[in-house]
Amino acid sequence: MSDDVVELILNDHRRFEELMRGLRDKTSDRAKLRDDLSQLLVAHGEAEEREVYPQLAKKASEDDEVEHGEEEHAEINKALLEFLEVEDLDSDDYDEKLEELAEVLNHHVNEEEQTLLNDAREELPQSERDKLGAAFLVARDTLLKTNCGRVENVRLVVEKTKDRID
Repeated sequence: MSDDVVELILNDHRRFEELMRGLRDKTSDRAKLRDDLSQLLVAHGEAEEREVYPQLAKKASEDDEVEHGEEEHAEINKALLEFLEVEDLDSDDYDEKLEELAEVLNHHVNEEEQTLLNDAREELPQSERDKLGAAFLVARDTLLKTNCGRVENVRLVVEKTKDRID
């Protein structure tokens, strides 16, 4: 497996898509899939903001895109929290909150892949992408070990970033 930060982020994006498909399936273990998605979404976003975005922001042309990415992470976390707070996993409310999360997540993934990740491919040498990838993995995996996607932590994340979307 490559340490290329672009490939690592893309792999997580594909995993988000798989988890979302499972969450739409009424025969799946929705509680487990929801927990898996929450863990990965929080760890992925926090690791990007800690390790990847600061490096990309150093490039003047990407500073606005990085700030926009952080705003979108805040929107994703808010939608995730609302989704996690749904108790009945077979309800209309579940379907509604899943759709709202899917909408903000898909928008962010699409934009990030078209802007920041393409810029990283073009502007960062492979050695720097590998170094960023290794740092991203360490940060993400450390967060995953802390159960960072539990609802109490997502509430804290939303609270600390609410000024980005207000």
